[in-house]
Amino acid sequence: MRAQPKPDCNGRKFVKVFTILEKHGRKPSRLVPILQAVQEEYRYLPKEVLTYVATALDISPARVYGVATFYSHFAIEPKGKHLVRLCDGTACHVKDSVPILDAIRKRLKLEGKKVTTDDMLFTVETVACLGACGLAPVVVVDDQVHGAMTPASGVKLVEEIIAREQS
Repeated sequence: MRAQPKPDCNGRKFVKVFTILEKHGRKPSRLVPILQAVQEEYRYLPKEVLTYVATALDISPARVYGVATFYSHFAIEPKGKHLVRLCDGTACHVKDSVPILDAIRKRLKLEGKKVTTDDMLFTVETVACLGACGLAPVVVVDDQVHGAMTPASGVKLVEEIIAREQS
């Protein structure tokens, strides 16, 4: 008997997750693409969804969690609507990527280890390399690459998104 969508903590149904599982034939061997599709839907992998996926695929929750935490592409914490990734690889670091990160974090009021704004509009991350060393320093916003960045141009990108969101 197949697991039917069940309520989550907000009373909604896991209909999308159920559909994703069906699309992949409920095959444990399809766990990574299933988790990719789930993350696309939720923007992260909620714990209760991971448990539901494990149950539906008849595999241990530890295995599902292990896969979700092994691959850096997956997020188990909620992320903002807009993902800002700043490269801090060698080429970008040498060309002063840290002041860009500091300026963006200051504009978004992200202090300490906090990476996501309270309004869930932005998540700011650093990555080891974005593979665009010739454009250093590089910021990627929602998969769009921006090269030769400065602290001012980084803040301007954020301001443009805020303006679009408010209109």
